[in-house]
Amino acid sequence: MKTNSFVAGLLSAVVIVSSPLMAHSIVNDGPDKTAKTVVAKAVNYTVDTEQSSLTWNAKKVGGEHTGTLKLAKGQLTAEGNKLTAGNFMIDMTTIVDTDITNPSGNKRLTDHLKSEDFFSVEKNPTATFKITKVTPVAGAKAGEPTHTVTGDLSIKGTTKSISFPAAVNVSGNRVEATGTATVNRLDYDIKYRAAIIGTAADKIIDDTFTLNIKLIANKGDKLTAEKVK
Repeated sequence: MKTNSFVAGLLSAVVIVSSPLMAHSIVNDGPDKTAKTVVAKAVNYTVDTEQSSLTWNAKKVGGEHTGTLKLAKGQLTAEGNKLTAGNFMIDMTTIVDTDITNPSGNKRLTDHLKSEDFFSVEKNPTATFKITKVTPVAGAKAGEPTHTVTGDLSIKGTTKSISFPAAVNVSGNRVEATGTATVNRLDYDIKYRAAIIGTAADKIIDDTFTLNIKLIANKGDKLTAEKVK
């Protein structure tokens, strides 16, 4: 009985392997029987400059100022649901303060920010950021940053690498990325009222300021192929 059972089992195996379905599967596996990995195609998304926003905040002795900037253009690149690259250009001529309600005081600060003491906007009307690396945050919880974004920030002709936490979501035809970057103004030769130029009494304005970044990008826009130079 044991011999008969063994023979019957062997014949069943031969029939299964010889069937068209099994034969087809073996051929599709290829000669090395290794699984083939499907690589997600890189897709470009154009930044919507109207829906996106940049908010700056600078602290000083006894207070702070907040304002906005506008984006000139930008592009993000994703592979599947992963952000892999991107860049955007900031229109520095649009810098404004939003906390001073007195018109003359507001204009005075805005003009000063555009002057040689700060961003020298007439000579340097744009600033740029180019992503060089996007690293997932392990175990990120809902509402927390999902990635660390690293890139080259160029202001006043000087380029420095910065990194900041960001929440990134790639879904369908849309990419959303929000984060807060801390920028050291001394790296870009913005030394007005900084301790580095004199005594501690000169340090009236903090050396760093923050940029709250919100990017909304859509697939299929007519500007998709355009890159920030």
